[in-house]
Amino acid sequence: MSYLDNILFAIILAIGFGYFFVSIKKIRRNINLGTAVDRTDNPKARWTNMAMIALGQSKMVKRPIAGILHIIVYIGFVIINIELLEIIIDGLFGTHRVFAFLGTTYNVLIASFEILAVLVLVAVFAFWSRRNIIKLKRFVSSDLKGWPKSDANYILYFEVVLMTLFLLMNASDLHLQNVPGGYGHFIKAGSFPVSQFIEPVFNGLSNELVMLLSEGFWWVHIVGILIFMNYLYFSKHLHILLAFPNTYFANLNEQGKFDNLQSVTNEVKLMMDPNADPFAAAPVDPNAVPSKFGASDVQDLNWVQLLNAYTCTECGRCTSSCPANTTGKKLSPRKIMMDTRDRLEEVGKNIDANKGVFVPDNKSLLNDYITAEELWACTSCNACVEECPVNISPLSIIMDMRRYLVMEQSAAPMPLNAMMTNIENNGAPWQYNQQDRLNWKNE
Repeated sequence: MSYLDNILFAIILAIGFGYFFVSIKKIRRNINLGTAVDRTDNPKARWTNMAMIALGQSKMVKRPIAGILHIIVYIGFVIINIELLEIIIDGLFGTHRVFAFLGTTYNVLIASFEILAVLVLVAVFAFWSRRNIIKLKRFVSSDLKGWPKSDANYILYFEVVLMTLFLLMNASDLHLQNVPGGYGHFIKAGSFPVSQFIEPVFNGLSNELVMLLSEGFWWVHIVGILIFMNYLYFSKHLHILLAFPNTYFANLNEQGKFDNLQSVTNEVKLMMDPNADPFAAAPVDPNAVPSKFGASDVQDLNWVQLLNAYTCTECGRCTSSCPANTTGKKLSPRKIMMDTRDRLEEVGKNIDANKGVFVPDNKSLLNDYITAEELWACTSCNACVEECPVNISPLSIIMDMRRYLVMEQSAAPMPLNAMMTNIENNGAPWQYNQQDRLNWKNE
């Protein structure tokens, strides 16, 4: 590569990583729109969660076929991108296979990269077939129409192109390595168990043309990686990065345990304490914005719930295990997460357009994205939370929005309103006078 090529590469690299960091900054800003919640307790358990679930893929293999295929792609993505470090150094300094001095270790690495590339291609074809030929039920539901369906396929096409370019780059390199007496800077380095079978396609071509093709494969491969990296911001595959913090900050409480609203707890304690003076409470600031019970929009959710939304893989395991969805109800836990992310993105764009300030847009997560019918269809069984491979909790968002409906709008379904009225008046969910509650003893 010439010095001009090195400069061009440095510029492209700076643009690619610069745009990526701008996108990450926006995501962080949007997540921080959520309310505060402390998830710093029990760091040992949190690190274990991250190691087992995000790194170890322990929940993925509960469905073995998809789990094994995903692990292949995951390992391929992580390990093959070690090769990216060599590409960056070669591109910046004009070297070629700069790590070739590692000798046997380098040969083993390149050979493993090639084998993984083939396995990734096989796995990607299987994933594409499951979505587009077999059409598994969880991939053809109404919440995956339009962009979500296209996005899933685009990522698969990206993987095919990148892996193919990697093999073609090695095959052309190998061809020039085998030129009698050597050719240019193409030194003998690497082991090529796969591309050695591709290399013969270059027979009959001039060495100059093969070198031109090799450099073309190299350039398109690295530019493709940078495009893929920046595409993550617009894709469900952002979970490649966010699965790690998401599993670390996941709720460690036993499933089924809900957080109490401290303001309500304090009020109940005051009402139940016969010695309490309700007029002794601290005066309320008349200019203060009253706290909201529950959530009607994304700013009312906590930051971990917003992190959940960005981390959602749209795999549909939550929805396929949801008893409400199975029985034909409108609820889809996957849609809850997708709607939350879409609304959060809308709020973020509003802030960008108004110089860092959110201007009310007469829209909200509740009603404009998620309906009350969906929320009340939930049985709060935690199946969606249990099934999620990256510890997302759609249920926590559902329950916070229910709280808003009940405590802010008194908009609970009639049977629930009747039950709460009975509890208030009779001390029990049933419509019996308190004086009659012990009559069963005399029967």
